[in-house]
Amino acid sequence: MLIVVILTLAAGTYGFRVAGVLLRDRLDLPEWARLLLPVGAAALLAALAATAAFTEAGRFAGWARPAGVLVGLLLAWRRAPFLLVVAAAAGTAAVLRLLGVP
Repeated sequence: MLIVVILTLAAGTYGFRVAGVLLRDRLDLPEWARLLLPVGAAALLAALAATAAFTEAGRFAGWARPAGVLVGLLLAWRRAPFLLVVAAAAGTAAVLRLLGVP
């Protein structure tokens, strides 16, 4: 049963991607909609990142994870190398959890 769900989701995702390519020239959006599409995508990504940073199993994840995300954001904003950003964010969360911060 699980494989059927996975294949259905894969087919749906592929269908959306193909539809975007095939309908790009046929669909005429107003200028205001064209300006809002990138903003909508950025807002969706920010909402997903916030949900992942602050919640776990529908509840608040504790303060260690958001602190790690904040360290990662600051380093990314300062244009640190990607591996350093990931390692510092994970290390911050790990050290805080070792110190007893939930």
